[in-house]
Amino acid sequence: MTEKNCLSHLQRVMGRRSFVRSTAALLAAPFVAKASRAWAQEKLAGRGEVVVFSYGGSFTQGIRKYVYEAFTKATGIAVVDVTGDFAEPQVRAMNEAGRMDWDLAFIDAQTYPAMSEAGMFEPIDYSLWDAESLLGIPAGNRLKDAAVAYRATTVLAYDARAFRDNAPKSWADFWDVKMFPGPRGLASNVRHNVAFALSADGLPAAERWPLTDDKLDLAFKKLDQIKPHITKWWGAGGEPVQLLLNRELEMTSCGDNRALAAIRQGAPIRVVWDGGNLVYVYWAPLKGGPNSANAQKFLAFVNRAQNAANFTLGTLLPGPNTNQLEFLPSDLPPLLNINKEIASVVVEQDSAWLAKKRSDGKTNLDHLQERWLSWRAQ
Repeated sequence: MTEKNCLSHLQRVMGRRSFVRSTAALLAAPFVAKASRAWAQEKLAGRGEVVVFSYGGSFTQGIRKYVYEAFTKATGIAVVDVTGDFAEPQVRAMNEAGRMDWDLAFIDAQTYPAMSEAGMFEPIDYSLWDAESLLGIPAGNRLKDAAVAYRATTVLAYDARAFRDNAPKSWADFWDVKMFPGPRGLASNVRHNVAFALSADGLPAAERWPLTDDKLDLAFKKLDQIKPHITKWWGAGGEPVQLLLNRELEMTSCGDNRALAAIRQGAPIRVVWDGGNLVYVYWAPLKGGPNSANAQKFLAFVNRAQNAANFTLGTLLPGPNTNQLEFLPSDLPPLLNINKEIASVVVEQDSAWLAKKRSDGKTNLDHLQERWLSWRAQ
C-alpha cells in the first residue's frame, strides 16, 4: 500500500468512527494498555538504556510523558534523550568519526536516501514487531533501515487578536501586505518557503512539485516581494508560537503540532492549512549505536497501535499505524493532518526529487540550499 493509499484508508476509517465507538475505545484503553505491557514484558524485556534523539521543547516533553515512560515501565529499558534542531549533521559527524553515541534519530525523508546508501543505519528487526503493527502500518512505510515515524505539515499561523474581522486564508494573503499589514515570520528552511511562494503566486497545488528551474525562478522572484516584510527568520520549532503570543509577529509559518498544542491550551492562534507543506519523517536506528538491541525493541514498542496513539497524543503528529485511531479521543483526529478536509488542501513534499542528484553531482536539496543562502545574503 502506498503512502497516499494509506492516507485514503485513514480517511475512510475516520469517516466511519462515531462518538460512541470512540468512547468505547477510550474506556477499553486501560485493558489494551495492560495487554501491551504484558506483550512488551514478554518479548521486549531488557535492561540498560537506549539513546534517542528528538527536537526538544514540547515535542520531547510529550514523548517522555506518553511514550518513554510507558516503554521503560513495560520493558525495564531506560530512555536517554538528546535534543537539537536537526539530527542529520551530528549523525554524519559521528559516523565519520567512527563513534556513534546515539541509538535512534528522526531523519527527514529527503536526507534519508543518501545517508542510507552511506551505511549510516542498521536494518530494522521486524521479527520483533507483532502482527498488529505489521498489519496496521503499510509496507511502504516500513523500509529496510527506517520506518515512518510521523507526518508533519508546516502551515500558516496567525494571531487571532490581530485579525478580528478579516483573517488571512491563504499564502496569497500572507504576501498581501496592504490588505494584511503587520510583522511576519518565515522559517530559515528553503523547502517550505519556496513552496509557499509558489502557492502565493497562484500555482496549483498539483503543479508544485518537482521544483523545476523555471518554478524556482518564479518562487525567488515572489520571495523578493515579501523579504522586506519578514522581521524574523526563525530556526527553532518553538519560536513561531512564542513570537505570536508575544505579539512580535502577526503571521508566520509554523509547524502544525506546535500551533495545535498552543491552540488546545487556549492560545489565540489560528491555522491556515491551505497550501501547507507536508513531509514524512523516519525513525532510523543508527549504525554502531551503543544500545542497538534496545533500539530495535523501542521501535517494535512504539509502532503498536496503542503506543502509536500515545505518540500522537504527546506530539500531535500522527504516525502511520492506522489502528491508532481506535485509541484517540474523538475530538483529536479532526485537528490532525490526517483529517480528510485538511489532507485535501495540504501538499505532500516530493522528497524523492529533493534527494535526487543533479548533473553536477549535487542533490536538488543542495542546489536549493545554495541558492537560498545566496538569496539571503543579498
